[in-house]
Amino acid sequence: MSRLRVLAALRDGPLTAGEVVARTGLSQPNASMHLKCLGECGLVTWERAGRFVHYEIADKRVVKLLDQGEELLLHIGPLIAACPRYRQPGREAQGRGGSRRRR
Repeated sequence: MSRLRVLAALRDGPLTAGEVVARTGLSQPNASMHLKCLGECGLVTWERAGRFVHYEIADKRVVKLLDQGEELLLHIGPLIAACPRYRQPGREAQGRGGSRRRR
């Protein structure tokens, strides 16, 4: 999920590592590790500008893929939320007035 968050942060254009940290909530070392990995995989490019390095998505098809994934999730999100197999632990117990123990 973290690399997807990094790619999503970069979808609108180049960012420094610090800006990626601010947008994603990742720690600086974690964001840098993901940026390095995404760069090694060819998904992100980088360019040094003075003391800063700006990262950006290497192939605009990645942005299109992110947009399509978001569109799909917006469409099927309510169906997933209604599915009993995807209920979060604790939500079911709250609706019944207490927790149940497994035996």
